[in-house]
Amino acid sequence: MTSTSTARTRVVLLGAAGRDFHDFNVVFRDDPGVEVVAFTATQIPDIEGRRYPAELAGSLYPQGIPVVAESELQDLLEREGVDLVVFAYSDVRHEQVMHLASQCIAAGADFRLHGARRTMLRSSKPVVAVTAVRTGVGKSQTTRYVARLLREQGLRVVAVRHPMPYGDLAAQACQRFATYADLDRYDCTIEEREEYEPHLDAGVVVYAGVDYERILREAEREADVVLWDGGNNDLPFYAPDLHVVLADPLRPGDETAYHPGEANVRMADVVLVAKCDSARPADVEAVEASVRALNPRATVLRAESPVTVDDEAAVRGRRVLVVEDGPTLTHGSMSWGAGVVGARAAGAAEVVDPVPYAVGSIAATYAKYPNARGILPAMGYGAEQVRDLEATIRAAVDAGACDAVVSGTPIDLTRVLSVPVPLVRARYELREVVPGGLAAELDGISRAASATMRP
Repeated sequence: MTSTSTARTRVVLLGAAGRDFHDFNVVFRDDPGVEVVAFTATQIPDIEGRRYPAELAGSLYPQGIPVVAESELQDLLEREGVDLVVFAYSDVRHEQVMHLASQCIAAGADFRLHGARRTMLRSSKPVVAVTAVRTGVGKSQTTRYVARLLREQGLRVVAVRHPMPYGDLAAQACQRFATYADLDRYDCTIEEREEYEPHLDAGVVVYAGVDYERILREAEREADVVLWDGGNNDLPFYAPDLHVVLADPLRPGDETAYHPGEANVRMADVVLVAKCDSARPADVEAVEASVRALNPRATVLRAESPVTVDDEAAVRGRRVLVVEDGPTLTHGSMSWGAGVVGARAAGAAEVVDPVPYAVGSIAATYAKYPNARGILPAMGYGAEQVRDLEATIRAAVDAGACDAVVSGTPIDLTRVLSVPVPLVRARYELREVVPGGLAAELDGISRAASATMRP
């Protein structure tokens, strides 16, 4: 079928099982003048080859919508006579976005980036959004810190996490997590647990899923403040009353080089320059100057991410395998994280290179993301990857290469896998360089929420 045989505009959404589904839901789902012929998928393993289900796609799509690999885009453009391609994922270099735009334009299709106003939903409750310039800059500990400040004011905070729908999309439409049992009930991946479990540790209810209109309305029923917990460096799905954006002095210049991170900086009310305890002072200053040039009206604060290790004695003088947050090392392009910082601070004799012991999907990850070599990314988007992660650790232990494992992920990995040597957690929290800055910025949110609280 070509565009000349139908009056409907034929659309493809380029995505990664998150922003693309949201943009479809709020912009295209009920538009009879549009036919979304496919989503494409990248960044996340094994999410292509399925369908966006009819239950979520609406009455115009009784068969659902196919999800294909982004590598098939050229064939898709030609075969389907595509009129419009919408870019709808995050943490991508500006240059890469324009390469895709050029490919689409050359094939005769228009290329679009949706603006924030068109895709952000409005809440009846005050919304605080935490986003970033890149993956792995420190959103999670910042979100927890903001939640604690608000809860200390007696406010009920509900966190809504950016989507990670890696399983049955219809079953994941609206998920509520209040206990660890909920993580098992929804068969959460390691990546999902990394984001939900720390909130549960603090007593904060988390919502996530696919249908973020439904999620918002459910969250509003039990929240005084809705806390948007962003993923990657994506824009918020909800219109924020306060928008906090993290900038990374360990990757200076990325605040102007990545989409939509630069847009976040330009939209921010507060920019928090993170990891100041790990970065060079010159890089901190350079990032601050860049942020002020992009957004002179934003408040700019500094923060640190001190790392502590649960059991230093189990690390000191030992050869350790370090497990780090997966996305930070993959599309986040980092080569180390909190686990390495903690292991070195605790006096590890050696950080063991896991590459010679890598199994299956872990070996494939190193081939695709060579920057991750030397550290073990906690790839756990499915049961097979969890098995490969465990098998890689066991292979290193069986070879006599390591005495302990240091985990820099935000969760207790022993809940999802077992290893035959001590597993020590490296934990990290947010610490403001000048205390009180974020609390002051949240004061208006606290007053607005308190004014609408039920007696």
